Amino acid sequence: MNEAPRMKLLRIALVVLGIVCLAVYPLMLVWPSGWVWHEGYSDYPMMIVGIYATLGVFLIRAARDPLANLSLIWFTVWSSVVHGGIMAVQALSHPAHMGHLWGDVPALFILAVVLAALMPRPAHT
Repeated sequence: MNEAPRMKLLRIALVVLGIVCLAVYPLMLVWPSGWVWHEGYSDYPMMIVGIYATLGVFLIRAARDPLANLSLIWFTVWSSVVHGGIMAVQALSHPAHMGHLWGDVPALFILAVVLAALMPRPAHT
């Protein structure tokens, strides 16, 4: 794929994935077994919502000029891989959290793969 279509798809992916990040709170409400790690009262969910809502806004803004936001995009890729990996181990270690292997864990890996696959490639000489 040459760079023009790749950049168009990257822009679209940044907006879509930004919207998904903004949707973390509604996902926690409608699918708690796949998106909420605590039962009962906890400050943790709102902290995660705040972080992902902020990331979502910045991913949407990055869609305007992805080349000027490569560090943010790569941070999103690698932090999603690390976060998803940690959550996968935790879900496998605690049977009560197995639902996350169908919810937020694959969402993080999909986000990372999509963005990494659409990132600009260095020009070959």
